[in-house]
Amino acid sequence: MKTLKILHMYADMLDLYGDGGNMEIMKYRCGKRGIECIVDKYSIDSEMPDFSAYDLIYIGGGADLEQQHISADLMKCREGIVKAYEAGTFLFLICGGYQLMGKYYRDADGNEIKGLGLFDYFTVAPSSRKLRCIGNIVISADIGGKAVKIVGFENHGGQTQGVKTPFGRVLYGNGNCAKSKCEGYFEKNVIATYLHGPCLSKNPEVADYMISYCVNRGEAEPVKLAAIDDELEKQCRKVMLDRLLKK
Repeated sequence: MKTLKILHMYADMLDLYGDGGNMEIMKYRCGKRGIECIVDKYSIDSEMPDFSAYDLIYIGGGADLEQQHISADLMKCREGIVKAYEAGTFLFLICGGYQLMGKYYRDADGNEIKGLGLFDYFTVAPSSRKLRCIGNIVISADIGGKAVKIVGFENHGGQTQGVKTPFGRVLYGNGNCAKSKCEGYFEKNVIATYLHGPCLSKNPEVADYMISYCVNRGEAEPVKLAAIDDELEKQCRKVMLDRLLKK
């Protein structure tokens, strides 16, 4: 089985609420199946990588200040990221990483951070910093043809608008905007979401969807992932789902 190569961008700056743990989960779940998983890191002023050489590009969440710091450097990477995305590289984007792949992010002071413009959505924060979407969140999503309830934690002021293909339907919490019906952005090779936690430790189906995509990318014969005992994860998630959805 082929090696899975991941590029973790700005790991030193975009790591809110344990987002870096998502890469630990990817390595763990690959390792349990005998799949080698290599995670390289890229940050400001690093040597420009060949983005297309990676199966998955990951960008975590950060506050407004961190997004401002990386925005110019991220724009330098635009051509390479676009080329990789169009060739089928998977993009996994959390919070700030999600916002910066849209047209722009306008903060509470009216400052506009230009996004890469890969997707048509945009994000605007309310003028009052007290108006934030904070708390546990549950969404219903279609993961590989299976309906799955996904649990996470959101904390964002930005209101993301213009999303045509959301990641999931909000069952509890806010989502892309305050009291929104939809959360995140989704394509076959893109998952963009506000779910922290880290997201993958609570939702192994999401991790396995990405692993399966990456392992099977370019393969003539589909490879089915070996099952992993997720009983503990299921029990933990059931506690949260019972607490949040049965109120």
